[in-house]
Amino acid sequence: MDAVAAFDPWSPEFVADPYPAYAELRAAGPVHWYGPTGQWLIPRHEDVSALLRDRRLGRTYTHRFTHEEFGREAPDPRHEPFHTLNDHGLLDLEGADHTRIRRLVSKAFTPRTVERLAPTVRGLADGLVGELVAAGGGDLQAAVAEPLPVAVIAAMLGVPEGDEERAMLRPWSAAICGMFELNPSEETARAAVRASIEFSGYLRELIARRRAEPGDDLVSALIAVEELTEQEMVSTCVLLLNAGHEATVNTTVGGVWTLLRHGAWAALPAPELSTAVDELLRYDTPLHLFERWVLDDVEVGGTVIPRGSEVALLLGSANRDPARFGPTADALDLTRADNPHVTFGAGVHYCLGAPLARLELAAVFDALLRRAPGLRLAADPVRRPGYVIRGFESLLVEV
Repeated sequence: MDAVAAFDPWSPEFVADPYPAYAELRAAGPVHWYGPTGQWLIPRHEDVSALLRDRRLGRTYTHRFTHEEFGREAPDPRHEPFHTLNDHGLLDLEGADHTRIRRLVSKAFTPRTVERLAPTVRGLADGLVGELVAAGGGDLQAAVAEPLPVAVIAAMLGVPEGDEERAMLRPWSAAICGMFELNPSEETARAAVRASIEFSGYLRELIARRRAEPGDDLVSALIAVEELTEQEMVSTCVLLLNAGHEATVNTTVGGVWTLLRHGAWAALPAPELSTAVDELLRYDTPLHLFERWVLDDVEVGGTVIPRGSEVALLLGSANRDPARFGPTADALDLTRADNPHVTFGAGVHYCLGAPLARLELAAVFDALLRRAPGLRLAADPVRRPGYVIRGFESLLVEV
């Protein structure tokens, strides 16, 4: 079979286990044209790592070119609320705007700041796991994996616990993230637009409240910075919620699923979990594909990819590349010390929330190990159809 034909991001079988197809892509070459999405697939760790850092590529091109100059069509005007929200967020900014906003927001994610959050995160994790244990089990995703990061980010932003919109943070985020899948449908786009309008409206109300009564939270801190427009504040808050919990939710659930089906639950090296957490992030990456625009011609493995092209950096494939991780690349090794995975990206777009994500994951696994040492599956999980952001609908467990 042609290696590219094995790459089928709309196939449930491929989404369930894309790793054999990745192996075919890596063996067949460093670069592959993929017609259905009009992208160049990059499957090898060396190239993915280098291109994540290469400033000839960008998350956007509008800081340098018009759509016409770049040979691309302008976005559908019906989707404008989503694009306005997304395009002003840190992840999709380049150049001076990216540098300015990242410098301001990064203060909330320094190791010292995250460490101050540690007691709160561990307390939340312990409480959620305690409720799961008291119930004799249930849906780990709904009971533990989703509430924890949403609660942490909501607390950081200063979303009051009494606000009824707090329950909408996860659904809004899920709808918006649907647009990051390959060739999203019009139905997906409508849901993302609706969520963008509602989420933005709520955040503008919250910003107005914090202007009148500042608090000890990130929204109040952003308001105090005169360099930020209100749209930049809104987009930054949405990005922090989306990026701040999607990876954590999917790594929590995927990690437990991986450990249980490998019979490795008891092998988790408590209480020092950092090495194991990074291995779970590598072994089954929550974000499998990261798109970048080619701003200036770039050569990869002898192939020149011209300006105006789009590359799909296959993070999930890079994290299983034997050329970097050796003959055990496809094995789960909870003691793997040399682990330069690209799950959090690299370069100027390296994930700001990586320290917080690691803290949350370690807190959940620690609480589960202490309070549910006999954790077991109650049913086989069902995967969501998305490929770019891979996750489950639920994970039913017994304790």
